[in-house]
Amino acid sequence: MKKLLRNLFLAFVGTLLLGVAAPDDEAPEPVSSFQKPVLEQAGSWSLIMVPDTQNYVKWIRNQPILDLMTAWIEENIDPLNIKMVVIVGDLVQNDEKIINDYDGNQTTMQQWQSVSRALARLDGKVPYVAATGNHDYSINAQGVRTSHFSDYITTERNHLNQKALVQNNRNEQWQPTLENSAYELKNLNGRDYLFLTVEFAPRDTIVEWAKKIAALEQYKNHRVVFITHAYLNDKDQHIKGEQMNWLYWEPYNINNVIQKSSKIALPTANTGKQLWEKLVQPSANIELTLSGHVSGEGYRVDTNIAGKAVHQVLFDAQTMGGGHRSGNGGDGWLRILEFFPDNKTVKVRTFSPLFGASPTTQPFAWKKDARNEFTMEFK
Repeated sequence: MKKLLRNLFLAFVGTLLLGVAAPDDEAPEPVSSFQKPVLEQAGSWSLIMVPDTQNYVKWIRNQPILDLMTAWIEENIDPLNIKMVVIVGDLVQNDEKIINDYDGNQTTMQQWQSVSRALARLDGKVPYVAATGNHDYSINAQGVRTSHFSDYITTERNHLNQKALVQNNRNEQWQPTLENSAYELKNLNGRDYLFLTVEFAPRDTIVEWAKKIAALEQYKNHRVVFITHAYLNDKDQHIKGEQMNWLYWEPYNINNVIQKSSKIALPTANTGKQLWEKLVQPSANIELTLSGHVSGEGYRVDTNIAGKAVHQVLFDAQTMGGGHRSGNGGDGWLRILEFFPDNKTVKVRTFSPLFGASPTTQPFAWKKDARNEFTMEFK
């Protein structure tokens, strides 16, 4: 009797084991709700917004994430009909670093080379605008700025940038530069666009230049997209204060920490609030602003002098991957702005090619909350 029961038990267990040990080709496919980015409407075009890249490039381990982000953009130029890529500043962490400390193991040259290498994937394939952030500058005790930006971000490297470039100004060394420049794309679903970018905390002379550019008769019917680094904060407010400032790194490394100077006022620099009052609101055709600088998301709508809605967008993911010091740089997050064929509607979505690359992490590849997925309507 015991032997019979034992045999019956073994047969039962064997049946169960056969059920769970089915060949892989007979196993059911896992159910996934992941959807790769696609255009919601046929005939739309896209703008890709790349947030601050400083924390990707300052650690060598994080640099492949930025490479992945621009590789994804390259792969999706045709599927998403990408017509422009915008990087909102702080391309690097430090513009004057030749030794390493607790805040990165890449020198200034290595950081700029990393940015340049990532953008090289886009050269000749799609135009892009790179704004300058505070971290992209070195300053002296008088607040005069210099940058290696123009050593790496040049007109000649991307013939599509060179073709679109229609205006530029000079930096503080009176050298022509793309820090203050404008790019024209015509006939995007029947509308002409001007992408206008200015330096971090632009000087009064640059604000006046940008205002004059936007008001030129040749751009009267263009939709102007204004791009600058520090404009909006994560409370949906224009950045304000007595004076925009920056600092320099002292020549002292104490316990693996390079020392910082006190904040130094930037002469004639303008805050986000001043940019709204002096440039954006008085311009009849600026209808969209894009900025970074403040980690998180921000969005507000105001009306310009012509009664048009001005949609103002902040997106900076630099702390979303674990923080400034030891994180991965921002989890690979990008913003996809899809401009519908009606020339009025723009769908904003937030996607991470890093998370989207593997079935293991694809459930986290989209930010679906109201701060990260929303619709804008131009008047």
